[in-house]
Amino acid sequence: MRIATYNINGLNARLPVLLRWLEKTQPDVACLQELKSPQERFPADELKALGYEAVWHGQKSWNGVAVLARGAVPVEVQRGLPQDPDETQSRYLEVDVAGLRVACLYLPNGNPAPGPKFDYKLRWMEQFIQRASDLLAGGMPVVLAGDYNVIPTARDVYKPERWVDDALFRTETREAFERLVAQGWTDALRALHPDATIYTYFDYFRNAFQRHAGLRIDHLLLNPSLVPRLRTAAVDLEVRGWEKSSDHAPVWIELDWQRPPPGRRAP
Repeated sequence: MRIATYNINGLNARLPVLLRWLEKTQPDVACLQELKSPQERFPADELKALGYEAVWHGQKSWNGVAVLARGAVPVEVQRGLPQDPDETQSRYLEVDVAGLRVACLYLPNGNPAPGPKFDYKLRWMEQFIQRASDLLAGGMPVVLAGDYNVIPTARDVYKPERWVDDALFRTETREAFERLVAQGWTDALRALHPDATIYTYFDYFRNAFQRHAGLRIDHLLLNPSLVPRLRTAAVDLEVRGWEKSSDHAPVWIELDWQRPPPGRRAP
């Protein structure tokens, strides 16, 4: 089973890119962020034509998350964090699909830092850490996928010395991410490629993509029961180079996972 995360950076503006990527790679589950589209403008019909059912949490002009499933129907479990510090922002969606619990998140950017936006980012992270703890205790196989707006370590950014005061790389941000992972989550991409230079985001300016001057901020975290099933993890870098593409590249994993028959609990 292939599970992907992709910050689309404007769903309707980049719908041709999304449809091209889905048709080419056919992920079983795709988590999208930054829809920047109200609930009623979600392109459900176009996605259904490719075989995808969807659950989405839209917002006009900003934020927005969605989970797409191919050949299955995602069932919404949670919309927004249980104690969301700002319920007006569409940043979190949790679904059950194919015997898995999949959480799609768009963590706040937090810039400029320090300041109110950074304070909000840290509050959001604390609530997310609590939700992640509850999910671990629940016993289901879980994937936490999305744009975390967190650069975990210096090897995850081009020229880290330039980012020390940025909200994505500040000490407080990285420490919060470390506390999240320390609960028992595995960073899938880094687990399979511990020493590789991997970026998932490239700014539109200064030819960042052409110079491979990027950041790794899109992550898929697995709970312990899924780690033995992890087979592959990669970034679809070529998609970032397509015309009118997002500034993020899709990130995906493949799990040795069979969908449970109807009426059967997930293993």
